[in-house]
Amino acid sequence: MFDVESVCRKAKDASYSLTTMDNDRKNAMLECIANAIIANKESIKTANKLDLDVLAGTQKAFFDRLMLNDERIDKMAEGVRQVMSLPDPVGEVVDSWTMYNGIVMSKVRSPLGVIGVIYEARPNVTIDVATLCLKSGNAVVLRGGKEAINSNRALYNIIHKALVDNGFNADVVGFVDDIDRETTRQLLLQDKFVDVIIPRGGNGLKNFVLANAHMPVIASAGGNCHTYVEKSANIEMASNILFNAKMSRPTVCNATEHLIVDKSIVETSLADIIKPLKDSDCKILGDDYVASVLGVERANCDDFYTEYLDYVISIKSVNDYNEAIDWINEHGTKHSECIISNNDIAIQAFKKKVDAGVVYVNASTRFTDGFEFGFGAEIGISTQKLHARGPLGLKQLTSEKYIAVGNGQIRK
Repeated sequence: MFDVESVCRKAKDASYSLTTMDNDRKNAMLECIANAIIANKESIKTANKLDLDVLAGTQKAFFDRLMLNDERIDKMAEGVRQVMSLPDPVGEVVDSWTMYNGIVMSKVRSPLGVIGVIYEARPNVTIDVATLCLKSGNAVVLRGGKEAINSNRALYNIIHKALVDNGFNADVVGFVDDIDRETTRQLLLQDKFVDVIIPRGGNGLKNFVLANAHMPVIASAGGNCHTYVEKSANIEMASNILFNAKMSRPTVCNATEHLIVDKSIVETSLADIIKPLKDSDCKILGDDYVASVLGVERANCDDFYTEYLDYVISIKSVNDYNEAIDWINEHGTKHSECIISNNDIAIQAFKKKVDAGVVYVNASTRFTDGFEFGFGAEIGISTQKLHARGPLGLKQLTSEKYIAVGNGQIRK
């Protein structure tokens, strides 16, 4: 069996070398990774093709999640450089004060230590995660999904060689090069060496990690996201936002999976709202009322809990914004939720009551992304409330510690 403990032990030992690195040194590390990505485009595409060949004939949306082309590889390198341009959070003084006895107390940001990340399907996560961890002073152990094993392995090897060739300790990035589920379980037992685990995938992965991890978990899981069109909404705006939220890239966690609409506008406006979806061959499912009005297939109870990650959307009709909010809080995954409305009372209620990491007003859910938020990338989208929520950028990959400086004080 693959020696998971050894990888984690080496990452822990190497993590201490990062604690004393200044921003320039970290950026030099990231620069060599970015350059290596561009220099190895062809080998990345070759490895990616091995994964795609295995999946030939699978659904188009899932195939798209895995595919790496020149544009996406360039974007990976761009993401590395964007993270380089961001301020280093480590050492930032969050607060400071002088105690009654003259001790100067400071609260400063510090790395979490070693972060284990378990992720599915999308190989670009290998680069995004490694980059953010290194910039925030953390070592990382990567465990990707079996569907992208060749792509992930190639990207890890590029990182490893770039670090070695440029005089860095390459053990700061570890890679579990085994697709057996047991290796995931073994990783979750390494609390002696791994300080926190982040699952990045569907609810099945999240639940498995929460049930088996021996270290703290930052749950970054599926996005069963909703767009709610309230009766006062501008219909053209609603149609445009919905199309972008569902169709621009349906395979990602910030894509809208379900449309909620006030019953009072179902007969008058719903056909116009969803027309671009139908014209683009998106499968439409509806509750009993919507199905009867539009003549579409009826959705079942499970549909409204489903993260499709495909060209499918279900529609729920509600009496008002209060019912919409209750529906979202029952069926959502606390990821990203949107209201399209011109009613300030409805908007304020939605903002305050909807339980989600990101709440949108008159804007697409597709903006929930580290690049879009100005984080350079994100290690995941946290759907829990501790210790961070929403996109996890550099600051969210640090903790805080107190530095107390005295001149001989003792406690009486």
